[in-house]
Amino acid sequence: MTNTELVIFDLDGTLLDTIGDLAVACNASLALRGLPQHSYEEYQTFVGNGVMRLVERALPEPLRSPENVALMRADFVQYYTAHIDTYTKPYEGIPELVAELVRRGIRMAVASNKFQVGTEKLIRSFFPDVRFEAVLGQRPDVPLKPDPAIVEEILATTGVAKERVLYVGDTGIDMQTAKAAGVRSVGVTWGFRSREELVENGAIHLADRAEEILTLL
Repeated sequence: MTNTELVIFDLDGTLLDTIGDLAVACNASLALRGLPQHSYEEYQTFVGNGVMRLVERALPEPLRSPENVALMRADFVQYYTAHIDTYTKPYEGIPELVAELVRRGIRMAVASNKFQVGTEKLIRSFFPDVRFEAVLGQRPDVPLKPDPAIVEEILATTGVAKERVLYVGDTGIDMQTAKAAGVRSVGVTWGFRSREELVENGAIHLADRAEEILTLL
């Protein structure tokens, strides 16, 4: 008998390896301005707090005015939305994990700091036949993770009790989000951040491979 009724997944770095498309889109936006570009490794430290923080971190420090960040965000979103799945792919074992959760009748949802249109587009593209109870990204007037609002919205939508929820993410922000929402967390080590960051931010469980999540249900 399972104790878990609902698994909430982060998106970038957890379900999907999106860093290639994020990096290319951000570098394209920088190139429009003749500005220095960044490596994939640098972008792994820039992501996780939404598009505004991503482009702010990518800009040279003297140019990080609200006006420049807003203009850069607009260019990024336009390019990224058009090329969102060029290099992006599910992590090893994720399609099988999702299929097994479906088979077991465990409900699933997505809670991301990626902008809503991008979040929905990626889920439709890579999991077209999977029913998610909610697919939520960054939206106006909803605070970003680690604020627990997005998880609380999913709990309200599904009616699942906190103690029967498992939250899966790859960053310290995700672990903080789960803690703030009062749900169990599992930090995955295949994503954008280190095992140390996950532990330091309160990960209850760690998973090195997707199938290990099945043992935590």
